Amino acid sequence: MPDWSATALAPWAADPRSSRGRVHPEDAPVGRDEYQRDRDRIIHSTAFRRLEYKTQVFVNHEGDLFRTRLTHSLEVAQIARSIARNLGLNESLTEAISLAHDLGHTPFGHAGQDALNECMREYGGFEHNLQSLRVVDVLEERYAEFDGLNLTFEAREGILKHCSRRNARELGAVAERFLAGTQPSLEAQLANLADELAYNNHDVDDGLRSGLITLEQLGEVGIFSRHAREVTSRHPGLTGRRLIHETIRRMINSLVVDLTAESLRRITAAGPASIDEARRAPPLVGFSDSMAAEHGELKLFLRDSLYRHYRVLRMSAKARRIIGELFQAFMSDPRLLPPQDQARARQDAARAVADYIAGMTDRYAIREHRRLFGIEEAGG
Repeated sequence: MPDWSATALAPWAADPRSSRGRVHPEDAPVGRDEYQRDRDRIIHSTAFRRLEYKTQVFVNHEGDLFRTRLTHSLEVAQIARSIARNLGLNESLTEAISLAHDLGHTPFGHAGQDALNECMREYGGFEHNLQSLRVVDVLEERYAEFDGLNLTFEAREGILKHCSRRNARELGAVAERFLAGTQPSLEAQLANLADELAYNNHDVDDGLRSGLITLEQLGEVGIFSRHAREVTSRHPGLTGRRLIHETIRRMINSLVVDLTAESLRRITAAGPASIDEARRAPPLVGFSDSMAAEHGELKLFLRDSLYRHYRVLRMSAKARRIIGELFQAFMSDPRLLPPQDQARARQDAARAVADYIAGMTDRYAIREHRRLFGIEEAGG
């Protein structure tokens, strides 16, 4: 197997010269390729900047050191791009998908998404992957010639990680794989797993920092305890944040090394000669069985011990109430929406309200709720 980190793109990689193009044709970029243009447009988008104040697990005002959707997206891009180089994949496309994957996420993390989905149940539901695609296709207002960012097909395909068959039929070519039973590009497969790898390990860090989980609890989790023993064996007496950082760093490295090696093994066995052959194969980017089991154990621990911690559930209950009340207020009287959103509400009130709420940061959602329901700010 060649060392792709030192050579050109592999045959199974996405080549910008062979892209399926953009919905709105544009002149070729100068000084960069099509996927680099995608990445740059994402970074300069309003939705990307808002990620700074949208949280993973903890509400934005709970502390300055907890991860936000922005720092998470940067971490995903770093992990994914490093692996992409070793798999011969297109680094710029991998980076673009990684940076864009959370653009449609609501305030208040998964609790916010669940709440907005419940509000939208009678109107087609809400799913943040679909919303991320909607952001880059429709909602961003930056260019004179088109709505959205007009990204390449391959970037849009990678953003759309999940999709029902009903929605796939409505979305057309970008969702055709959900009907045909094929896979997205290997760049998209990689970005998806890098996302999972990053948030699991970094939620361990934030959970420890918050005090909601402890080192003693994590001592029962195989992948953490194994690396913690390595650290204490090599650095006797190490405690506190250094011990935590050393352990998590080694966890991430072991997952990255395994993901790279197993993916190379699968790709070599399948031998795809093009990106289309890679799409028709079973998933070619993945962990080994043993590492997938360890990673799965970590996910279950975080679900039971962190995401279902009573303090997190209290925050989630508050988030559901804020989003639910905002949705009902705007649906009852769309005139309460900002003028640009009122215009969209005349076409589809529920979707316009969902777009507005999904675009809010944590603190903006709290502020809007106070403006509408707080007597002291009734004039705001």
